[in-house]
Amino acid sequence: MIETAAEPEYDDTAIRFLEALWGDGYLSPGGPDEVDRVVEGLSLKGKTILDIGCGSGGITLHLVERHGAAHVTGFDVEQPVIETARQRAAARGLTDRTSFIQAAPGPLPFADHAFDAVFSKDALLHVPDKDALFAEIFRVLKPGGVFAASNWMISHDGEPSPDMKAYVAAEGLSFAMASPARYAQAMRRAGFADVTVRDRNPWYRDVARGELEKLKGPLYPTVAAAVGAAYVDKNIRTWEAMQKVLDSGEHRPTHLRGRKPVG
Repeated sequence: MIETAAEPEYDDTAIRFLEALWGDGYLSPGGPDEVDRVVEGLSLKGKTILDIGCGSGGITLHLVERHGAAHVTGFDVEQPVIETARQRAAARGLTDRTSFIQAAPGPLPFADHAFDAVFSKDALLHVPDKDALFAEIFRVLKPGGVFAASNWMISHDGEPSPDMKAYVAAEGLSFAMASPARYAQAMRRAGFADVTVRDRNPWYRDVARGELEKLKGPLYPTVAAAVGAAYVDKNIRTWEAMQKVLDSGEHRPTHLRGRKPVG
């Protein structure tokens, strides 16, 4: 089974805070530009796509609007973000080309061979059992289908450093981080071919430093007015803890890609 925390971790306050930092509809860094880099070189026009951990829907809609997907299904285990995503799709007139599904942690609620592509952006770190996760992703992909994702990882599979433990504690989220090698191994065990791994630590190390400067400076009054100064102060401390493990290289945002063989 795919298991993660069932209690909402991304409530309305978290959604408002992260969107103020990363853009309308985006709950992970890089906005649409980083999504484009994850799917770079893939032809998604006319395809059916599953967006795992869709959050508040920005990426799901982007895959339709920018990349011409025929239909994108956004899936998340949390109801608040799904409701926000549905509202956003309706406002953009995209309810016919998108759907948003909320379900409890466990096997993906989709048929075998249902999608041409599976996408995920910084959501798989919440799933402890990587082998079960990729077995499910492989199952719902059509033969010849592609998996493309970005995810937050740790550089090794040993005991996290004190700095990493402090960062995860500061986040207060259900992180089940694993190394890029562990992810690639799980993908190959599931049956994926052409597995590739791309390190994004150098990129996010610099981006996160800029985010922290904005939180401490020009963005502070606006975000504090929306979510409260105490919430912003807490996240500044989280970003400071994250910067340490980005700078050390232990925190490794990474792109993944693999293909389900036709035969």
